[in-house]
Formats: sequence, structure tokens, C-alpha cells
Amino acid sequence: MGEIITRFPPSPTGYLHVGGARTALFNWLYARKTGGTFILRIEDTDLERSTEASVQAIFDGLEWLGIDWDQGPFYQTKRFDLYKKVIDKLLEDGHAYWCTCTPEEIDEMRETARAKGEKPKYNGKCREKNLGPTEGAVVRFKVPLAGATAFDDMVKGRISIPNAELDDFIIQRSDGTPTYNLAVAVDDLTMKVNTILRGDDHVNNTPKQVLIVKAMGEEVPTYGHVPMVLGADKARLSKRHGATSVTEYRDMGILPDAMINYLARLGWSCGDQEFFTREELIEKFTPDNIGRSPGVFDQDKLMAINHEHIQAKSTEEITDALLPFLEKAGIVAEDRAQLEKAVKTLAPRSHTLVEMAENARFFFQGVKAYDPKMAKKAFKPEAADVLLVMKEALAETEFTQDALAATFKAVVAKLEVGFGKVAMPMRLAVSGTGASPDMYEMLDVLGKEETLKRIDDAVAHIRSLG
Repeated sequence: MGEIITRFPPSPTGYLHVGGARTALFNWLYARKTGGTFILRIEDTDLERSTEASVQAIFDGLEWLGIDWDQGPFYQTKRFDLYKKVIDKLLEDGHAYWCTCTPEEIDEMRETARAKGEKPKYNGKCREKNLGPTEGAVVRFKVPLAGATAFDDMVKGRISIPNAELDDFIIQRSDGTPTYNLAVAVDDLTMKVNTILRGDDHVNNTPKQVLIVKAMGEEVPTYGHVPMVLGADKARLSKRHGATSVTEYRDMGILPDAMINYLARLGWSCGDQEFFTREELIEKFTPDNIGRSPGVFDQDKLMAINHEHIQAKSTEEITDALLPFLEKAGIVAEDRAQLEKAVKTLAPRSHTLVEMAENARFFFQGVKAYDPKMAKKAFKPEAADVLLVMKEALAETEFTQDALAATFKAVVAKLEVGFGKVAMPMRLAVSGTGASPDMYEMLDVLGKEETLKRIDDAVAHIRSLG
């Protein structure tokens, strides 16, 4: 086969959805693994539904995922002259013909076939009439009457469709525009695409495209039809299952490498391994390991994979990724060193960057209120005295985690109380909640000046309660 040339051909009628992104990923991974070429083609012949906004949404999704293309983007609407030349050649060579049958006539043909228990299809009425172009006429491809159209599918194995089940399908509409199957077959040939991984909803289109390619005297590409992505209820993934656009997951704080990892595992496997870096996916991907069963999208599993990727990244990388989420949340963190300390302590406890940004809020915006349920337990009147003793000790403490731990131990011994009697009011005083990170990590991030200020505020609050 030589160089592997794959493609991703989205229709710009909406966002880049999860299933489309996975298709793009599989083709991209195969091209990258083999040192081949990955082509982006925009199939925008649906003029009524195609929009520039959708084209940009596709670009945004691919760029966020880090799926780059070597050629393109090519637009089908700019290739109509090429399609016309191919259609004319198919007519000239006897592989296609003009048809003047009306939609009503075709409906009647199909109903007649159904009544006889036959496959409802166009009956070839105009096939041998040798008609020319007239207003309202379409061009149909002349499907062989006998035999079968077969191809070896990389995922499903050998697929053979009896030609008797196919009707003479339209390749040019009455308005002169090419149909999907004609445009796709021509594009794949002229772009030298030789390997096509796509959703198995295209299986019925493949025999038609194979016939067109053969009629053009060219070699048929290798196809692989990947099972669809389903929701938890085993229905095709849709908006009712939650987010389906990859950019929605970007906005939820999923890392692109985590999304790539999860999408790859939706129908592809490499032993029992679940966590993959981008480099590992490129190294290990092969279409041979694409399964035949549909992938079920599990958002909880995606969150778990994202959690692993957050922990696997360096503090600097996660800090950079977190910045736009802090900005969106209205959180200003001017001290980069302090922010990196916060990230280091929050990363093991965060499943998304949105969650991490929200959990970072108390570090940079102070305590706006104390959790009322926690305050009932921790802010009893005697807690003010405990906090003041703690403040006095902390004022003389170097703010490293080891030194802080030693100070807490000394205060607990001095007051002759359990650790919780000191830790609970301290945690609430500096964070406003009982679910903050590790105490010593938290104080290390806050620093001495801010910690002492928050203790004073908490003491004032406790005494104001009477």
C-alpha cells in the first residue's frame, strides 16, 4: 500500500461531537504511527445546514484535542467542477445514465416491490433509454445486475452485498449538485486516501463508493467501520445523555490528553492498559485492536481518567492549564509561586480544572463565610482561646510543613486536648469549610501573614456570637 493516507471528513452542520472526534482520532493515530498523512476535508455540500460557525467549531475541537492535519482543510463546495467531470466521464463510459422519473413514480415502484415482498427500490425504468440531460433529470449510477460488491473491512472482516439488493443510486441531483457518495468517492481517490476508518453507520454507503471507484478504474481504499458510541442506556449517544460536544468537555475542565486517552479506549484496547499518554497511543495504536462492540460513554470513567492525567502532569503544566479557569471564575492569583503551591496540594483532590479552580478560591479570595454546620461544632466559645494560642505559636513558626506539624503537636500538648480540638477550629478559620486540603499544605500555601489575619477574623466572629 505504501504510505498510509487517512482522512477526517466532517459535515459542518454543528459542533464536533464525541463520535466524530473519536473517528478523527483513530485516523490521526494511524497516520502518526505509520508516518503517513492525515487529511482534513470539510463536506459542506449541504448548503442549507452548513455554516461557518460549525466549521470553526470543528477546527476548535480538533485544535484543542491536538489533532493536527497535514493537508487541508479541503472544501467540497470548491470541487464541484471536478465532480462534474467525473459524472460526465461515467455517463460517457456507460456507467451512469440520465433518469427523468418523478418522485411519485419512484414511490409507486417501491410500493409495488413491497407488495411483492421484494426490496423497495428504483426499478431501472430509464436504465436503457439512453436519455440526455433535461430539466428535472438526475444522473443514476448503473449498478451491475448480477454478482456482489465485496470488500475486506479492517474491523468487521469480509463484507459482501448482492448487487440485486442495490438500486441504481443517484450521483447527481436535478439541480446539478453531486450526491454524497459520488463526492466522497471522488475526493478519496483524488486525495489518494487509501485507508478509511469511520463509523459503521457508513457501511451501507461503502458498496456504492466501491462501485464508483471501480468504474473509474482505480484501486479501492481499505475500509474499517468502527461501532458507534452509545450512552449508558445503549442508545446512540445524544444530548439527552449529557454533553456530546468535545468543546463542552474542554469547558468542563477536562485535559485534552485525558479526552484523547478516553476516546481511544472507546472501542480500542491494548491489553488491560487504561492510562495512556499521547505518545503511547501513537506507538501502540493499530486498527487490528478496534473492537466490534459499540463503545459506551461513561462520564464517571472520563473524570477518573482526567484525575489521573492531572496528577501525571507537572505542577507548571497544570498551573498553566488552570489559569483560564481561574480567570473565568473571577479568581485573581498574582503570585505564581503561591499558585503553584496551591495547585500542588489541590491536584490529588481534583477531577477537573473547574473543580480545581473552585477549590482554589479560598486561597486567593479569603473566607467570605463559615460553613454553618461545621461552625456549630468547631466555633464554640472556648475555640477563640484555642485559636489565639495557635496564633501566638504560629507567629514564631517558620512556614514549612514540617515546622507547622511540630507547632501543632506542641500546642496540642500544651493545651492537653485532642488534636481535633485544635485542628477543627483552625481548619474552619483559615478555609471556611471542613473539607479543605491537608492542614500543613494549606497553611504553607497561605503563608504566615494571611494565616494570622484569618485567625484574627475567626476569633472576632466567634466572640460576636456571644
